[in-house]
Parts: sequence; C-alpha cells; structure tokens
Amino acid sequence: MEAVVEERVSAWPQSSTATVATNALSFYSGKRVFVTGHTGFKGSWLCRMLQCAGAELTGYALDPPTEPSLFREAKIAQGMRSVIGDVRDADHLFRVFDETAPEVVFHLAAQPLVRRGYRLPVETFEINLMGTVNVLQCLRRSNQPVSAVIVTTDKVYRNRECDIGYNERDELGGSDPYAGSKACAEIACNVWRESYLAQTEIAMSTVRAGNVIGGGDFAAMRIIPDCVRAALANRTISIRNPRSIRPYQHVLEALFAYLILAARQVVDPSIVGCYNVGPDTQNCMRTSDLVDIFCRIWGGGLSWATCEDDGPAETGVLQLDSSKAKEMLGWRPSWNVAQAVERVVEWTRVWQAGEDVARCMDAQARSWMQSFEANEERTCSRI
Repeated sequence: MEAVVEERVSAWPQSSTATVATNALSFYSGKRVFVTGHTGFKGSWLCRMLQCAGAELTGYALDPPTEPSLFREAKIAQGMRSVIGDVRDADHLFRVFDETAPEVVFHLAAQPLVRRGYRLPVETFEINLMGTVNVLQCLRRSNQPVSAVIVTTDKVYRNRECDIGYNERDELGGSDPYAGSKACAEIACNVWRESYLAQTEIAMSTVRAGNVIGGGDFAAMRIIPDCVRAALANRTISIRNPRSIRPYQHVLEALFAYLILAARQVVDPSIVGCYNVGPDTQNCMRTSDLVDIFCRIWGGGLSWATCEDDGPAETGVLQLDSSKAKEMLGWRPSWNVAQAVERVVEWTRVWQAGEDVARCMDAQARSWMQSFEANEERTCSRI
C-alpha cells in the first residue's frame, strides 16, 4: 500500500514555487479523511485525488448508483477503506465516523437528480436534508478539530431566470424537491455552524458548485452521459431542453476548490462560510452549444435533435458568481468547456479500449494543475 501511495503522490507535477493547488494537496498527506458519497461520480474522482495525495481515506456511501460505475472501473476501493452505509442511518454513520476520527470531512452523499426528486420527494428530503443533519451531528460530537466541506448545489438559489450570476448573498429557494432539499441543507448548515460549531475547533463550509462534467459519469438524464451513450451506440443525441443555460465545468474545477477550501480554513477559520464554484461567464452556455462542442470533438458525423419532453419544467437560466472563491481561496477556473469536453472524450476512449482509466484520471488532474499554475503565474505577472 505504501508503494502505491508513493507512486501516486509522485504523479503530481513538481514546481519550483508552491501554488495554491500544490499547497492544498500536500496538506492531505497522512491526514485521516472521511468522504460520504464516495461511490458516486464526484466522490470517485475526489477519492482518487485524495489517494494520490497520500490521505488515509475512509468512504461512507451506498453501493455505486450506476452500472457501470466509475468507482468500480477505476478500482477506487483498492486505495481506501470503503464502508457501505446510508447517511440516513444515524447510528451506523456515528459509529463509522467515530472509528475513523477524521481530521477532514467531505460530505457529497446526496440524491442528486432533479427528476428523481419529483418522483420521490420524501426520499430526496430525507437524504439531502436529514442525511446532512446527521453529518452535522457527527461534527458536533467530534472531540477533536475537524475541517469539513458540505457540498450542495448551484440550484439552492431562488431562481429569477436572469442572466446575472447568483452570489452567496442572494436569497435561497427552490421550486422543485431537489433544489428545495439542498436549500434546506444550506440553512441547516448555517444553524449548526452558528448554534453549535462557532466556539469549537470545527471549521465547516458549504460549496455550491455548477454543473460538472467529466469522464466516468454514467448517470441517467444528464446531458454529457446521454451524449456519450448516443455516441457509443452511433445514434443521434436527444436533447430535452436545448435552450437551457447552465454553468458547465469539468469536475476537477469543483474538486480542487473543495480541497483548497478544506485545507485553507484549518489555518484561517475566518474564511468559513458558503462559496459558489462555477465557470466564468463565457462558459455558461446553452445545452445545444455544449452538445455541438461534444459532437465536434467526438467526430464521426455525430448529431443531435430535440426530443419531446413531457417531464416537469426546469430552470431556463442558471449562472453563478464565483468572485468570493477567487478572492478568498485563490481558486479560479482553469479549463474552458471545450477543454472539459476533450477530457470527457479522452476518458471515454480509454475506457472503451479497456485501458487504465485511473491513470487517465491522474493524468487529467496533473494537466489541470499545470493549467492552474500557468494561469496563476499570468495573473501574478499582471499585478
């Protein structure tokens, strides 16, 4: 195991000067880290990065939500303690949490699908609200310092269908069960922070990330997985809402923000709070434009068509203002949408060929860090 960790740590790019991203990764070496939702798409990517950083990692989640799944394809379980459990089961969650005695917590476990939320509203609130409350209770019960990042969503805001990005001071809301449950989770986090954690050594923040895309997402009713399935089957892509505008970004953009935040709030508790993490304005685009980019990069004459959709209405415009994360954390987006889609196609080709997708993930993380460092150097040279 030590040899595996050493190999993974050495995979990160070496720089003569420490950057925000490299400092954050070095923080996790030897740290006890607890991740809920580790078997999901985002959780699998996060765990791979933490494994590469040398963390002592425990995951707590249900079985992978899809078949195939990134968790199994990338063999994530081999580099961690993986516990199958439900965040609604408070007693079991408390036991595993206490056994782990984590120094860092990332809470990603969720019911993440808007349409499933409409079908199963009670389940959605149980998982997204009460599951989060159970994690908050774990933090409250901890007898040692913990840095925690609770992941919610960009959909927590009361949507006004405007083309100005929401900032962290805007009103929370939610007109569907998924969005409403996540907005409630944000309120619960604020209550626990002010009522129970403010005078402790528990640093807890929430992050509201935009729409993430990346290799290994096999979820139903998501646009990039739908594109990949259609491309692999050599059929036309069906789009339900081509004019919807969303803040699309590669999953690594959001995950590095989580990692930077959890590391930074340990040394500077004053930055604890809520953060938006989304792309710059030019990468908030219509779904049809995203699919056009995918078709061009995939090649082979791939095309799309609008399909009839009798499902519930969805938000037409959603954008985020991530100025706070840029100013307080030193984080900034590194890839545009086309670069993100290129990485999705690259990962899919590797997976399709039966090759090592975990190494592909490592290479993409290195590439993101190199882009981040280059952007950081350009920013510093202009100051």
